[in-house]
Amino acid sequence: MATVLLLLTYLAIILLIGLLTSIVSQKFRIPNILLLLLIGIGIGHIDYRGGSLIEFPDVFMTSISILALVMIVFDSSSRFSLKKVDYFSLHTLWLSLVFLVFNLVFLTAFTMLIFGVKSIFLALIFASLMAGTSPAVVLSMFKDVKNKVFEFLSLESLLNTPLVVLIPFIILDLKNVLKDELIIATFIDQFVPLLQQFVVGIGSGVLIGLIMFKFMKKAYSVVLSPLAVITSALLAYIIAENLNGNGVLAVTSMGLLFGNVYLKQKFQLREFASVFSNSLEILVFVLIGLIVSLPLSIDFFIRSIVLFILYLGIRYLSIIFSLRGMDFTMKEKIFMSLNVQKGIAVAVVVFSLANLNIDGMGTILNLSLTFMLYSIILSSVVLRIAKFFISEIGEKKN
Repeated sequence: MATVLLLLTYLAIILLIGLLTSIVSQKFRIPNILLLLLIGIGIGHIDYRGGSLIEFPDVFMTSISILALVMIVFDSSSRFSLKKVDYFSLHTLWLSLVFLVFNLVFLTAFTMLIFGVKSIFLALIFASLMAGTSPAVVLSMFKDVKNKVFEFLSLESLLNTPLVVLIPFIILDLKNVLKDELIIATFIDQFVPLLQQFVVGIGSGVLIGLIMFKFMKKAYSVVLSPLAVITSALLAYIIAENLNGNGVLAVTSMGLLFGNVYLKQKFQLREFASVFSNSLEILVFVLIGLIVSLPLSIDFFIRSIVLFILYLGIRYLSIIFSLRGMDFTMKEKIFMSLNVQKGIAVAVVVFSLANLNIDGMGTILNLSLTFMLYSIILSSVVLRIAKFFISEIGEKKN
């Protein structure tokens, strides 16, 4: 009983910290997630009787990571609608894909070179994670401003989030199946188990989704239907994993199906899932700081800064390459290049990977957390001088 009360006390403290940081961030216009990460890192480095000040059982941490992962994956993938695809969104999707490919090629190589990461699969996981953007700070600060740059950044975040939460786990599956050997013969031998993960994952998500939507159309309940959505997403993940499939792919498939089928109450259901997933943000960002032991050394700091600068160069090249022919000025392209803030999607994947105890993952987790901090700080600074990059900041919405 004492242990349970202690865990509940820890949870209450973290949630209270989250509420207080929200108040502080709004008052001083500081990103809330930056404060949460720093608080988590600070608590994680406090030594208390030979251990951490706040500790949670592995089962609890794993359960929270899976729940957060499922909700974020479903929320992000359910917002993609094929009906809304137009010329503007196609260019945004093209940028997301180009940035992802450039990262997988160049950032993977730079990471292995600068930090000596031996596993190409782990370097690929990091590179795919860093393709995610979430300029929530920019968009929230300019929510009353209508401008194509902000609209483009918002849409890019919406489109690349499903890729960011899915591809690292596909690469992880490849790593496990190929046993860290990128050999054609090994790939051919393991092709069937790999294909099984894809087929079972997609099949589980589509099957559970179809069953849920059928019941939704026949008997919608204001109270029970939102809960049914969350339960279905978790069920899709669990079934896929138990059948040796990819659980994240199952939830992604279900989310995409949800976003493209007709339901009168779709908006209410999606908003409920979004509120539920957002409530997990406080726990995720603080707990990342707790479980990822960030090296506080000059050597790591210098090398990570160098890698981050190279990463910004990759981002800039991706924008120049993919936005040819679009009506963006050079300053606007630089502004978009510098706005690479990482949000809850990247955070929840890092949190999930941290709880899997994968050999050699330590450097990747440290770099992911460091890049999250760098990107949030950089976006906050660029935000304050946005008018330098965007001369016509936009027209006020009517």
